[in-house]
Amino acid sequence: MDDTLCRRFFHQPSCPLQRQYEARRAVFLDGLSQQETAARFGYSYAAFRQLVHQFRHDCAAGTPPPFFSSRAPDGPRWHRRRPLGRSSQPGRTRAS
Repeated sequence: MDDTLCRRFFHQPSCPLQRQYEARRAVFLDGLSQQETAARFGYSYAAFRQLVHQFRHDCAAGTPPPFFSSRAPDGPRWHRRRPLGRSSQPGRTRAS
């Protein structure tokens, strides 16, 4: 069976959130360098370094980005509590 189109879905994501997810995954799970990953996914090296830096910061704070929040409204369960002032549902405030 020819899975070329399926592989392309992962290697050439068209949605910006999926592109960020796949690029970060390539660094943290596949062990690619930030330079190689930036080139592969069409980022400048400086812009991609900033994305990786922000992702590390957010993970350390217990608030990584909800890449696919439409499929998982509560997002992933993290070992730390959410910061005060944040609702339990992404995109919603307590006043909503």
